[in-house]
Amino acid sequence: MADPAQPTQNGDVHPSPKPATPSRGEPGSPTPPHPHQPNHPTAHDPTGDPALYLHPQTLARLGTLELRAKFIVEGVMTGMHRSPYHGFSVEFAQHRQYAPGDDLRHLDWKVYGRSDKLYLKQYEQETNLDLVLLVDTSGSMNFGSRSYASASGAGLETSHRGDRTWTKFDHATATAAAVAYLALKQGDRVGLGMFAHELIDAADRSSAMAQWRRIVSILSASPIDKPTNIGRVVDQTLAKLNNRCLIAVISDFFEEPDRIRAALARIKHRRHDVLLLQVLDERERTFDFNDAAPFVGLEGEGRVKLDPRAVRNAYLDAFERHQADLERAALAFGFDLQTLSTHDWLAPGIAGFMARRNGVLKRGGR
Repeated sequence: MADPAQPTQNGDVHPSPKPATPSRGEPGSPTPPHPHQPNHPTAHDPTGDPALYLHPQTLARLGTLELRAKFIVEGVMTGMHRSPYHGFSVEFAQHRQYAPGDDLRHLDWKVYGRSDKLYLKQYEQETNLDLVLLVDTSGSMNFGSRSYASASGAGLETSHRGDRTWTKFDHATATAAAVAYLALKQGDRVGLGMFAHELIDAADRSSAMAQWRRIVSILSASPIDKPTNIGRVVDQTLAKLNNRCLIAVISDFFEEPDRIRAALARIKHRRHDVLLLQVLDERERTFDFNDAAPFVGLEGEGRVKLDPRAVRNAYLDAFERHQADLERAALAFGFDLQTLSTHDWLAPGIAGFMARRNGVLKRGGR
């Protein structure tokens, strides 16, 4: 993540749209006793405990939701989503003129009585959805200001990495686990990709019972100090997809809006649907810092010491412009954007978003 302000040669300060992160310590200073120590006595192994990623209350809240795609999906097995392939199964689609050899059970006798012509009823088959989760694991996702104990819902003081703060990455992985659970529960195939400057790790799409635990195991990774390159990640992902999918990108989207727009354009060209789930910390949205301190770029940008009160207004202006650009890009391609705060509980945000989205889709909207 870039610094909130970079001093220029003439001493002026120009804000960046990317929020600042206070330093954990000057170079060479003693390492704090709890962060980033995998052998910390209260550290955990999440690969054996999915409850660390999805609290039972969250499961209960999501249990009645459905995850749907805006397009008519091209699935490979029976599921709950409309297919472009017509058959004789669930929902009426159209009539087709009778041809010798057709099953007479599907004749529409009412049409025959009115027109004296034989027509068959055709129905929409239902099929499965392919969901691809892309989770940002770049350095900027390692920022957080909420205590882990208050956010985890499991009575834990630290994460499995030894951190006492609930980071954007923790919130993103919990969100990914929730959405994966939702899709697998309704019989859909789910795949996962962890990314920063490129795809770091991935799980192929599957609807098997063991897929969720495999996804949780991959989500237990740690953020890396690399910048985000959504364009490259999208290209790598699209190269692996041979059918239309619902792609859910979970990130803080701290990248140049033009690059994000270009990546979304390529996804739209390939006719996939997209959910943009933006995870932000409250202090990034409010810049609620008051004391002069070193601010560190979490993706290798360096550090700068500044008085946050002097740049707060400029930072907030830049932040709002970035958010407006992101919203316009999503709207331009008909994709859904939802912002999630690390200081809010997971289930209400996801449940509200899915309910609104499904309501629009059922009414035939975008």
